[in-house]
This record gives sequence, C-alpha cells and structure tokens, in this order.
Amino acid sequence: MRQKECVEMFGEFWPLISVVLGVVVLLFLIIKCKINAFISLIVTSIFTGVILGMPLEKIVETVEKGMGSTLGSVAIIFGLGAILGELLADGGGANRIADTFIDKFGEKYIKWAMILASFIIGIALFFEVGLVLLIPLAFTIAKRLGVSHMKIGIPMAIALSVTHGFLPPHPGPVVIAKELNANLGQVLFYGLIVAVPTVVIVGGLLVKLLPKLSPSAYSKEIDMTNIVSEVSIEEKYQPGFRLSVFTALLPVILMLFATIVQMITGHQDAATNQFESIIYFIGNAPIAMLIALLFAMYSMGIRRKRTMNQIMDSATSAIIPIGMMLLILGAGGSFKEILIDGGVGKTIEHMFVGSSMSPILLAWIVSALLRIAQGSATVAAISTTGIVLPLLQATDANLALVTLAIGAGSIIFSHVNDTGFWIFKEYFGLTVKETFLTWSVLETAISVCGLVFVLILNMII
Repeated sequence: MRQKECVEMFGEFWPLISVVLGVVVLLFLIIKCKINAFISLIVTSIFTGVILGMPLEKIVETVEKGMGSTLGSVAIIFGLGAILGELLADGGGANRIADTFIDKFGEKYIKWAMILASFIIGIALFFEVGLVLLIPLAFTIAKRLGVSHMKIGIPMAIALSVTHGFLPPHPGPVVIAKELNANLGQVLFYGLIVAVPTVVIVGGLLVKLLPKLSPSAYSKEIDMTNIVSEVSIEEKYQPGFRLSVFTALLPVILMLFATIVQMITGHQDAATNQFESIIYFIGNAPIAMLIALLFAMYSMGIRRKRTMNQIMDSATSAIIPIGMMLLILGAGGSFKEILIDGGVGKTIEHMFVGSSMSPILLAWIVSALLRIAQGSATVAAISTTGIVLPLLQATDANLALVTLAIGAGSIIFSHVNDTGFWIFKEYFGLTVKETFLTWSVLETAISVCGLVFVLILNMII
C-alpha cells in the first residue's frame, strides 16, 4: 500500500521533477558542452516534453507555438528599437544626452540619474522595450566615463524590472487587478509606495555586492561598437539635448498618452469611437516604435545632413547583431511553452488547494513557484489569480496588496526558462554563470523586497 502511495506521489510531482531535469540538461549543454544557447534550448525543450509524457507530434507543435508567440511579441519591437537606438547613437543624440547627464549629475551620482530616468520611462514601457531603448544610452555613458557597462546598465535594468512587476499599465498588475476585482488606482498608488523603496534598496545599495559575487562580469570588456556609435558628427550638426530626449522618449510619450486616455475614458478593453481608435493605434508598442523610428530618421539623420544611404547603413548595422539574440529568445519561449502545456502550473495549483495560509503570503509563494517553474512573469501572475481567488472570498484581505504580492512573486529568480534572462545575458555579454550571479540574484532581491514592503503596508492600512 505504501509503495502504491509513493508511486502516486512521485507521479503527482513528476512535472516539477521534469522542470529540474530540464534545467540541469540545459545548463550541462551550455556550460559543459559549450553548445550555443539556441540549440541547447531547442534540445532541452524537446527532452523536457518527452519526459513530461507529451505526445511527440504535440511537442513539435508546442515548440513552434512557443517560438512563434515569443518572437511575434518581441521581434518587431526589438528590430525597430535596435534601429532607433542606432540612429540616436549615430546621429549624436545618445552622446548629447550622456554628456548632459554627466555634466549635471557628475560621475558620483550618474547611477541615480539612470535609475530615475529608467523608472520614469519604465512606467509606460514593457521591460523589453525599455531595455532596447535605454541600453545604447547606458553603454554610451559607461564608455564616456570609462567605467564598466554593468555599473550603469544594472541600475537601469533594475528600475525597468520593478516597474514591470508592480505598476500599471504593465500587463501583469493590470490583469491581476482585473481578475481579483481590485481597484486599479489603489494598485498604482500602493505600487508606487512599494516600488520606490525597492528601487532605492536594490538598485542603489544591493548592486554594490555584485562586483564581489561576480568580479568577471564587471571586469570584462565587451564589444560596444554595435551599440555605442563611433560615427562622428560635425559640431554644427550635433542635435540639441531637448531634441535628443524627445526622439528617445517619443515611443514612451505615445504609449503613455494612449494609457492616460484609456484610464480617463475607462475603455481599456476596446475603443468606443474613432478618436480612441486612432489614439490606441498609435499608442500600440510596435506602431509607437515605428513612428518614433521614422521621426528619428529625420531628427537624427536628414537633419544632421546624413544621406539616406548612411541612415540605412545604421539600420543594417543595428539589425545584424540581434539575429542570434532573437533566435535565443524564441527558443526560450519554446521551453516556457513546453512547461506550460506539460502541466507544470496545474501541479503547483493542486499543491495549494485548501491552504489556510495568509492570502498575501500564499499569493507570493504560488506566484514565485510558478515563475521559477515556467519562466513567464505574466503567465505566473495570471495563473496565480485563479489559485488564490477562491481563498480571498473567505477573507478581508486588501485586494490591491494581494495584487502587488502576486506581482512581486512573479519576478523572482529569473533563470534559463525566462526570456528576460537571455535578453540580459546577450546584451551585457555575460556567461550563464555570470547572469545567475547578477541578474537572477537581483530579480530575487526585488521580489523579496517587494513582499516585505507589501506586508508592512498590510500592517499599516
């Protein structure tokens, strides 16, 4: 009888065991066998699908689906964003912004300037979009000051990650609030109270530990030629600071304006008239990026007396380096989809049915486990709502705080099944080990800090 129970328990937890085995295989292929991350992720996805017991034809479909859905959401944004960043750099805009920042804040406070700028920009942009837009600026500042690209880039990425996890209009907080029927205004208000000290602690203080955890990440020299421009612009054709900032922030302005209109009208789901349709259209991330790119072709190209051939050369040089990155991101999406379709989320859901734990703490734990297991912060957040929703009906828990707890859990320990992990690794030129010791550690710190501040708020209000 006991043997039967053991077998049943083993079968019940097999999806979670499969995740662990899949991650071990992936790390072995990348670290020990030195196989390219794209190939390793595809092999691991198929292997994990097999041990999860998925039909072979279903595995192929799921891999293709994961690749397609991931690239469908990021390829256009990445492509347009990379070109926009290159035009801003080649047109002298990135240098102008960097010089002004350095003059105003000095080297001593440049980190805080980057945190502030990234936090403001990150409120309106998806994490990936913000990263693509700000990387050229961060690396330009790093090169100008002669410091490690990590010193400037890490605080920027932290600020973007915090806004992604805690603040509407990002998809995670918005969807969670909607599913839990939480007040979105409260979520935004409490989210800011949680986000600001989290950014200060993690982005301003804890980052000082990273050079000790991974000295090699900070000491290595990476090729910035594809990110930081070497194009020389005559002084009389150099763009002004305001024009440079406007060009860089135009996608943010367009998306933020659309978001404000949505919040004022209350028509988040769909437009109700032609005016709203137009505003929502131009505020859509790919369209906003395209409009900004077309404007940059003028402001950082034609107006700088650059020929169209020169402008297109900048576009080409921006696209070439991101080819492998896009393949890696797509393969990461395949791995994530295998875990989702393989029933990992359902296993975790079953574990917590009937739990009497504090709703806020339970929400965070479930969200964290789902995030670690299948990689996607948004999927983890959405899935958690379905698990904790029945429990909330019997409690008087503050729904806005539960929303934030789920958001905090959904960003914990970004690793090999998370698209953001590979984005960070490739952009910063890190090894898998270095990415674990920097990015994964920081994401975990953000998650834990977020939970702590949510619990403190829960005691006060």
